[in-house]
Amino acid sequence: MAKKRTGAPWMPAADFSRTLEGLSINLLVADVPASVQFAQTVLEAEIVYEDVDFAVLRRGKAGWILHADHTYEDHPLSGVVAGLEGRGAGAEIRLHQFDPDAAEVRARDADYTILAGAADKGHGLREVYILDPDGYCWVLDRPTNY
Repeated sequence: MAKKRTGAPWMPAADFSRTLEGLSINLLVADVPASVQFAQTVLEAEIVYEDVDFAVLRRGKAGWILHADHTYEDHPLSGVVAGLEGRGAGAEIRLHQFDPDAAEVRARDADYTILAGAADKGHGLREVYILDPDGYCWVLDRPTNY
């Protein structure tokens, strides 16, 4: 694993790993700071930790991890994502209880790609589909009876 971070990590990896429970989402990204900027701007995420190699983000009860591509150079996934424009093809990363209209405005203002604008769906949610810098599809939704 290649690292570009200088200095001591936020916490030892083994200590952080012991804090994980349930489902964990780890996204491989070309540029951690660019992905963190998207998460702050559009998703209004809290940065738990960030460096050039790795970030931990949270919004409400949802949390996720970002790893820079270079940290996975010896991992089997590195060959799968190398050169892909849309890394999350076929997957939606959903954040619930989220104002999709406000997120769409923030995304448009920051020139992110809106895959589908905010709209009420027949299954009872108002949703917006937004692509992050690596092509992961984020779906932000809330019930239509808000």
